[in-house]
Amino acid sequence: MANKKVKVGLATVAVAGVGATAMVVKNKLKENKEKKKISQDSNYRNTERGKHEKNSKGIYYTNGNYEAFATPRKPEGVEEKNAYIVGSGLAALATACFLVRDGQMPGSHIHILEAMDIAGGACDGIEDPTRGYVMRGGREMENHFECLWDLFRSIPSLEIPGASVLDEFYWLNKEDPNYSLCRATRNQGVDAQTDGKFNLSQKGCMQIMKLFMTKDEDLYDKTIEDVFDEEVFDSTFWLYWRTMFAFENWHSALEMKLYFQRFIHHIAGLPDFSALKFTKYNQYESLILPMQKYLEAAGVNFEFNTEVTNVIFEIAENKKVAKAIEYKVNGVEKGLVLTENDLVFVTNGSCTEGTIYGDQNHAPNGDAEVRTSGSWSLWKNIAQQDPAFGNPEKFCSDIKKTNWESATITTLDDKIMPYLTNICKRDPKSGKVVTGGIVSCMDSSWLLSWTINRQGQFKDQDKNKVCVWVYGLFSDVLGDYVKKPMKECTGKEITKEWLYHLGVPVNQIDELAENSAICVPTMMPYITAFFMPRTKGDRPDVIPDGCVNFAFLGQFAETPRDTVFTTEYSVRTAMESVYGLLGVDRGVPEVWGSVYDIRELLDSSVKLMDGKSPLEIELPGPLNLIKKPIIHFTKGTVIEKVLKDHDILKDGML
Repeated sequence: MANKKVKVGLATVAVAGVGATAMVVKNKLKENKEKKKISQDSNYRNTERGKHEKNSKGIYYTNGNYEAFATPRKPEGVEEKNAYIVGSGLAALATACFLVRDGQMPGSHIHILEAMDIAGGACDGIEDPTRGYVMRGGREMENHFECLWDLFRSIPSLEIPGASVLDEFYWLNKEDPNYSLCRATRNQGVDAQTDGKFNLSQKGCMQIMKLFMTKDEDLYDKTIEDVFDEEVFDSTFWLYWRTMFAFENWHSALEMKLYFQRFIHHIAGLPDFSALKFTKYNQYESLILPMQKYLEAAGVNFEFNTEVTNVIFEIAENKKVAKAIEYKVNGVEKGLVLTENDLVFVTNGSCTEGTIYGDQNHAPNGDAEVRTSGSWSLWKNIAQQDPAFGNPEKFCSDIKKTNWESATITTLDDKIMPYLTNICKRDPKSGKVVTGGIVSCMDSSWLLSWTINRQGQFKDQDKNKVCVWVYGLFSDVLGDYVKKPMKECTGKEITKEWLYHLGVPVNQIDELAENSAICVPTMMPYITAFFMPRTKGDRPDVIPDGCVNFAFLGQFAETPRDTVFTTEYSVRTAMESVYGLLGVDRGVPEVWGSVYDIRELLDSSVKLMDGKSPLEIELPGPLNLIKKPIIHFTKGTVIEKVLKDHDILKDGML
């Protein structure tokens, strides 16, 4: 046990950077050894040649703005190629955009095959004339979504002449920066006073640090419960984390680690959402429609009501060729024969597949079982042909662990407004940031969270109405006011539970839910399917080994270091697929390297402990004895300055 504590303590010290001295000595010895080796090898040359050679997938990664601003040459033979893109969600539309912009493929050669009658996939937002406004989810973005912003710098704004979608997004978030004034409530609408603190014990911090340092392969098929205990689960940190990202205790420890590493530079922004940026409208109108208009102007073909059921491969020892597409148009079965010049891009799996919609007076309690058609079925049919195509059953076979429910509540008058204003401390109708992110009802049995983004959330929304997005992580437990599981509740009943947690007097709840709001619930059986524990190979590579004309897209394809359930992941897989299959000679921006930045590591270690330096805590055994020698050794060096700049070394420690 003591041995284990020493190892964990060492991990904490390493992350905080206080082991820098030891590393300097170690590196010096290694450097001398390498110099000796080099002097003995007359053939050795220092060189950067080959640094950006393409990998086996036909791509390479880069950083900085040199290649970010470059236009690649037109790939050889692109005029003779055709592209068939299955699905029309963010990843699929981004694929088409990269084919047009960087691949310089004629738009008429690009075909988007969509089973529904509208584009957008999970990025939705619509006014249903029979139900009301519907948003199944929202999109949180940050400045280091490198591929996303690379794309949207080229997509024209639909509202501002001469500007791009990136321009309008940038200006909006500069002028109206996002942050929350109340992150959580308890006791029916009372500010929980979380005060931006994580409230992690030293043991809890060490559990997180240990996960941070663990190799990916050691986390295969492990759950978060396997690596954390109540020291983390009882903290405010876990409240922030699970409600913001929709993690459950039984989800993937590997994905938890990847998230922590990916967003290490935003640890300080977790408590008040100051790390986040949002679009002006819902994601369909702000992101999907501009892309669709761009593609239509380029001559891209949108083929709606077209459901692809299988892609047939010819598989040799080292070569996989997509030879045919099987599909249905309005239920009529058809087929398309392919050549190696026909590129196929498939969005495998879907977090919103099988969504069941309720309304004000009906619960979404229809058939939520695994469907026999759609994107999951397509992936299963493809996966049967080769192990390199992944393992869909790992993600879609246990909907009890992958579902939660959301709802869109639209106010009809001003009677609920005072309760909203009391919590968010802003005018919901101002057109500016309102809640600044979700407000979590931390004592809600459904673990209810809700948010009001800039209004109107729909371009043509009535200015007197406010659209509120609500979700509950636990859809199968009894509510606190409505004594039913969320999944069995009508829209009106969900509104009642929400009003209860807003602090509306109990004798007014039923009347307000009946006459002052309308609610559309949506049950999503697979909404967190991508968080299920997994091992290597369960998610197929974007371009599986040996594939010459086929790629996977979206949240269930594998790309290094990035994290699912983000817009960036969809666009990154799209860029990699196009650059690899088409041979685009331009670097894919690497995932932002904050995890390798000593400044971010030092900063996050202090923020995680609510401002306390790792040098201020009691370390196990002999580690305490080396703190002072290390501090004195850094005196007068650049290391001392770095440690002081990031509150590791404080006045009085010397």
